[in-house]
Amino acid sequence: MDRLELDDRRELLGLARQSIAARFADAWTPDPPTASNAAALQQARSSFVTLQVNGELRGCCGSLDASRPLYVDVWRNAVAAAFGDSRFSSLTEEEWPRVHLHISALSRPKPFAVEDEAELIAALRPHLDGVVLELPRAVRTSTSYVAPGRATFLPAVWEQLPDPQSFIQHLKRKAGWPADFWSSEIRVSRYIAEEFAEDCAE
Repeated sequence: MDRLELDDRRELLGLARQSIAARFADAWTPDPPTASNAAALQQARSSFVTLQVNGELRGCCGSLDASRPLYVDVWRNAVAAAFGDSRFSSLTEEEWPRVHLHISALSRPKPFAVEDEAELIAALRPHLDGVVLELPRAVRTSTSYVAPGRATFLPAVWEQLPDPQSFIQHLKRKAGWPADFWSSEIRVSRYIAEEFAEDCAE
């Protein structure tokens, strides 16, 4: 995965901010008004956009499937993070001037075969790996059924959860599963992310 140039990063951050501003102005469209001329931003690539206000998380949404140009993905994910993150109420115009934007441009997730949870934990690369856990169908345990689901943690989450075992336990909880649950049905993928934010895009 080629690293984005500084101008590419600045363009993406600008697009994310323009997207949210357009929504406040009731002028938002699913695609940016102008297509990007940057070849790197025209490549199909997935992303996450994170909003912070006064250093606190205010919304984060993204995609794992690289199905559209990166600049379009960022444009749509910015609005989703501001107005569609179910953990938060919609961003207000009062908060908007204090929003700090952060973008994670992802590599394509690659399947990662492991025999069990212990092997996964041992193989993780803290502060580098983003991880996807997916259970395609319900699994019956000795006490209950565990519902299918999918969840991911970006590499940035290692800052809050530096211990690999805790990282995976919290990721399972995010998927809606018990922290001690494991099944051979779980599919694991991992990826890396290029992360940059306003005021520090270099």
